Amino acid sequence: MKTLPERVSKAWEDRDGPIVLATVDEQGVPNAIYASCVKKLNDGQWVVADNYFHKTRANIEAGSRASLLFITSKRKSCQLKGTLSYETEGPVYDEMKVWVKEMNPKLPGVAAVVLTVDEIYCGAEKLL
Repeated sequence: MKTLPERVSKAWEDRDGPIVLATVDEQGVPNAIYASCVKKLNDGQWVVADNYFHKTRANIEAGSRASLLFITSKRKSCQLKGTLSYETEGPVYDEMKVWVKEMNPKLPGVAAVVLTVDEIYCGAEKLL
């Protein structure tokens, strides 16, 4: 992944509310969920905690790509598209378990879903 545009980093810091994570099943049927347990891992990866995924988990296991959509406090949208990995052990998973428990000790933090970004849009403008 190339360096994340500064505009997107600033938008991420100014996001408002949960993100929307969209995947598709093997027949191409879309599924979108709200997720509030999400962190930027580095310039090209985001981690979403699987707390109660069902269809989303099945879509990831089937090889779905994903779209992560968020909105800023100024009502500007950004969409990150890319590939997913589903991690149930290792350093990213261990770190996710810590911040999920800090957010809400009742959440299970089943797995860390890592989105590796290869396309970025802010509104209709393609940035990457």
